[in-house]
Amino acid sequence: MTPLRFEELYGAEWDELEGLLDRLLRRNERPSSSAASVRGDRLAALYRRACEQLALARARAYPAYLVSRLDRLTSDAHQVIYQRREIGLERLARLVTHDFPRAVRAQASYVWIAAVLLAVPTLVVGWLVYSRPELILSVVNSATAAQYERMYSDAAPVIGSLDAASSNWLMFGYYISHNIGIAFQCFAGGLFAGVGSLFFLAYNGVIFGAVGGYLTERGHAAHFYSFVVTHGAFELTAIVLSGAAGLKLGHAWLSPGRYRRIQSLVLAAKDCALIVYGVIAMLVIAAAIEAFWSSAAWLPHAVKYGVAAICWAAVLGYLGFQGRHAR
Repeated sequence: MTPLRFEELYGAEWDELEGLLDRLLRRNERPSSSAASVRGDRLAALYRRACEQLALARARAYPAYLVSRLDRLTSDAHQVIYQRREIGLERLARLVTHDFPRAVRAQASYVWIAAVLLAVPTLVVGWLVYSRPELILSVVNSATAAQYERMYSDAAPVIGSLDAASSNWLMFGYYISHNIGIAFQCFAGGLFAGVGSLFFLAYNGVIFGAVGGYLTERGHAAHFYSFVVTHGAFELTAIVLSGAAGLKLGHAWLSPGRYRRIQSLVLAAKDCALIVYGVIAMLVIAAAIEAFWSSAAWLPHAVKYGVAAICWAAVLGYLGFQGRHAR
């Protein structure tokens, strides 16, 4: 059965389920007689059928938009049918163990696009600057290039620390502010039809690549890569996720489908809200690691690389598999 035929056969059921969910969810904000008239048995039947159809769509590798719609419908219906009033630590635990990684996987296509937009400029510009170090001045000025050399030289008392920073706590605050600023640019740039997200992802890739290529050529690779590799698991992943959320907003603006443009944008923002929460948490973790672990000159490089491997495996495994079989 083709995806088009599959959608023709069951599309009416999905529309009905979506309509019922809309009425029920509005009931939480403003009571209405139409919400009260929803038949629970009909909702449950549509939910069970949608679960079966979702499993079938995944098994047959149907298009992402179709799987994503069924995934959203079944998730919303599950919450309505089995809803519990979760507060405090219980709700937070569910966000961490279930909702956030599932939200990321639901936007997998945007995540992959964002990853490519960040990685390709990083690798290309990194190689160009490594081959011709003078190109660093096309990206940063000479004073900034010299500062980078001091930050990652053998003489640096604290690896990666700014000249003006007097403590790890100051650097911790700086990293949080700086990294959240980058993530906000990548996300909010999606409001400009996605162009802003495309630009900021590529721009940051250019910066990362230029700095990495320059420091490698200048002989500071050991300190630089051992510094960035551990917190990069959280920081770079968070930047990619914020860019993916921005691309989702841009796509919703450009292609609203059967919704009005503003409605499409609002729905996309709601889909991305959990990702944004997770991004903020990951950037705080990254800032703590960067300030108190990555900067420690006394730690052997081998230890940093070993811990980095664990962090990267944990982050990728968490986003890829955590909550996959949760009900």
